[in-house]
Amino acid sequence: MKNLIPQVRFPEFAGEWEEIKLGELTAKIGDGLHGTPVYSEDSDIYFINGNNLTNGKIEVTEKTKKVDYKIFAKNNKSLNENSILISLNGTIGSISKYNNEKVMLGKSVGYFNFKESTDFYFHTFHTDKIQNFFITELTGSTIKNLSLKTLRETIFLLPSLPEQTKIANFLTAVDEKLTALNQKKTLLEQYKKGVMQQIFAQELRFKDDNGNDFADWEEKKLGEVCINISYGMNAAATTYDGKNKYLRITDIEESSNGLNMDKATSPNGKLEDKFRVKIGDLLFARTGASVGKSYLYREEDGILYFAGFLIRFHVKHAIPSFIYLYMQTYNYDKWIKVMSMRSGQPGINAEEYKLFEIPFPSLPEQTKIANFLSAIDEKINHCQEQIDQSTIWKKGLLQQMFV
Repeated sequence: MKNLIPQVRFPEFAGEWEEIKLGELTAKIGDGLHGTPVYSEDSDIYFINGNNLTNGKIEVTEKTKKVDYKIFAKNNKSLNENSILISLNGTIGSISKYNNEKVMLGKSVGYFNFKESTDFYFHTFHTDKIQNFFITELTGSTIKNLSLKTLRETIFLLPSLPEQTKIANFLTAVDEKLTALNQKKTLLEQYKKGVMQQIFAQELRFKDDNGNDFADWEEKKLGEVCINISYGMNAAATTYDGKNKYLRITDIEESSNGLNMDKATSPNGKLEDKFRVKIGDLLFARTGASVGKSYLYREEDGILYFAGFLIRFHVKHAIPSFIYLYMQTYNYDKWIKVMSMRSGQPGINAEEYKLFEIPFPSLPEQTKIANFLSAIDEKINHCQEQIDQSTIWKKGLLQQMFV
């Protein structure tokens, strides 16, 4: 017999929840245009697909195309304040509220026009039970799809309207906290970016401890301040042994250049000291789409051996974190694009990296710059930790507050 009572509940409510199909809760369930629209740069109507649904919102990017108004009018889906959008392939099951954005739906976006307020339904879509159901019901061999038939047959479990409202209000407050944390993090990242531009353009200078100016900056090549420049080990990855981690390009995060060892592996080969990453080591990706990606070793990252698609530079005559920070600037990105696209396959070898020129202040000013920017990074990381903790907490609540 089914248990239709949640584990965690507001004390004023009792009784079982009711099973009801999504098709009964909605005035209409459908999807977007099954074809290619007429695009128009003069339009203000964006043509969106499932990958535009992120973090509960519709997000358009520079790559999102605009459509001709006549095409939009012909294919209008009559979305309203009670509409919810869902990704039908790709990032399947991603959900977004519709907030009167000027958008036209592609075929990978489904929509629900609910008969009443959507807040409770919006949170229900995010439960493991619903998301797992969608995964089990996918159709198609090569490209997996979520069908409209499956959506109509999906069963929601609903409490009374007052309980729905109380749950929705509570979870919306949690979402607002998460939004505030994300906004704070974004502002800190924008501040850091602006300050870095000023610092490395030498528009913002630091003083020494006596209030005097530091010496002028000096251009040096990366190879002049580094030693032990070498390629990583040529070994396959194997199951993580609990101690020795194998550092590959994919383990370095795109956004932060920090490590993501959620799927840690170990090298399947001889663990030679020359391949072990040490304090002062700066690693660069040398080939592929991630060419130029950099990583500065931190002791807390543990025992690492680096793979052959990475190049190690051991920083000896500069502050390692100063160089690492410079690798986050527009100048570095521009150099990477120019250097890596001289042939069909993007790539930069060790000899080419050695020639990269960096403007260096004196060592004491390098230290001040690195400490200042690292302090901002700590605040950004603290925000991210709060976001991660709140997200995990919310996910746990979702599983306990819903049947």
